[in-house]
Amino acid sequence: MIDTKGRSLELFYIDGHPDGMVTAELFNWTGHVFVTPRTRLTEALRREEAGYAGVYLLLGEKDGQDFAYIGEAEDLSTRLKQHAAATDKDWWETAVLVSASANRLNKAHVKYLEARLVTMAREIGHTPLHNGNSPSLPGLTEADIAKMEAFLANLMVVLPAIRVDMFIQRSRPAGSSRPVPTFEASEAGTHPTTTETARFLLHKPRIDLTAKAIFQDGEFVVEAGSQARTEWHGEGTYKPLHEELVRSGILQMAGEHRVFIKDYAFRSPSAAAAVVFGHAVSGPAAWKLEDNPDITFRDWQAQQLEVIPDEGADL
Repeated sequence: MIDTKGRSLELFYIDGHPDGMVTAELFNWTGHVFVTPRTRLTEALRREEAGYAGVYLLLGEKDGQDFAYIGEAEDLSTRLKQHAAATDKDWWETAVLVSASANRLNKAHVKYLEARLVTMAREIGHTPLHNGNSPSLPGLTEADIAKMEAFLANLMVVLPAIRVDMFIQRSRPAGSSRPVPTFEASEAGTHPTTTETARFLLHKPRIDLTAKAIFQDGEFVVEAGSQARTEWHGEGTYKPLHEELVRSGILQMAGEHRVFIKDYAFRSPSAAAAVVFGHAVSGPAAWKLEDNPDITFRDWQAQQLEVIPDEGADL
């Protein structure tokens, strides 16, 4: 079996602007993703693929937080016109149309994709949905189900690349995160070797609050059981993230603090520290090695960088 490590994604900015109309396609995938701002909808719906069968996402904000609607149609153009005229959907600003080349998706296919996307979005809980009830899965053959699941897997690669992150699963079952090793120089002094596990601790003695985390695959994973402030204090970049974790049930009340009920992968130690403390803070300075609190995450990362040989150092 061929183990494919990388994927090739082509983005085409139709009108030359990154915030305008964009198409996205993966190499060797029949799927086609088309993004358009609502302000360009008239031009967008004139395109051929807008008349194909497919699923679509309407994205925007409502009551100060991200909001979305997921739907399906045998003719995306007709359905989007209806949504543009609907008085209860004034909130959406961007439409994402997902179809297949040569209009290969049929009604059953798109209903299956819609049902799966709604279920995934609600399970992840990143973005509230305008959808009412969750649609049921249509009857597909085993072969068609396999095709649609493969289609979804590819779509999950494309959507984050076009800044649609509502399907990124950052919560993990408690204890499922694999600790990442730290490294030291080998005896030859040229290549790093695994020596121990790096675990980090965040502690606020004044309010008796403690959180633990590990660094994994470029993500900072706060472990289940870690504590966090009950409420966010003041303003800050990560205030919406704190509110999202409370809303989705990742952070739940336990005594005087909230507690992570699942492992949760943050994009940075600062994001993790801010959610734990309930206010903006420098994560690299706040997180300390669990077995050596004199070493911050910043110090630890610097040590890892020191063992990387400089290119041309021996020339």
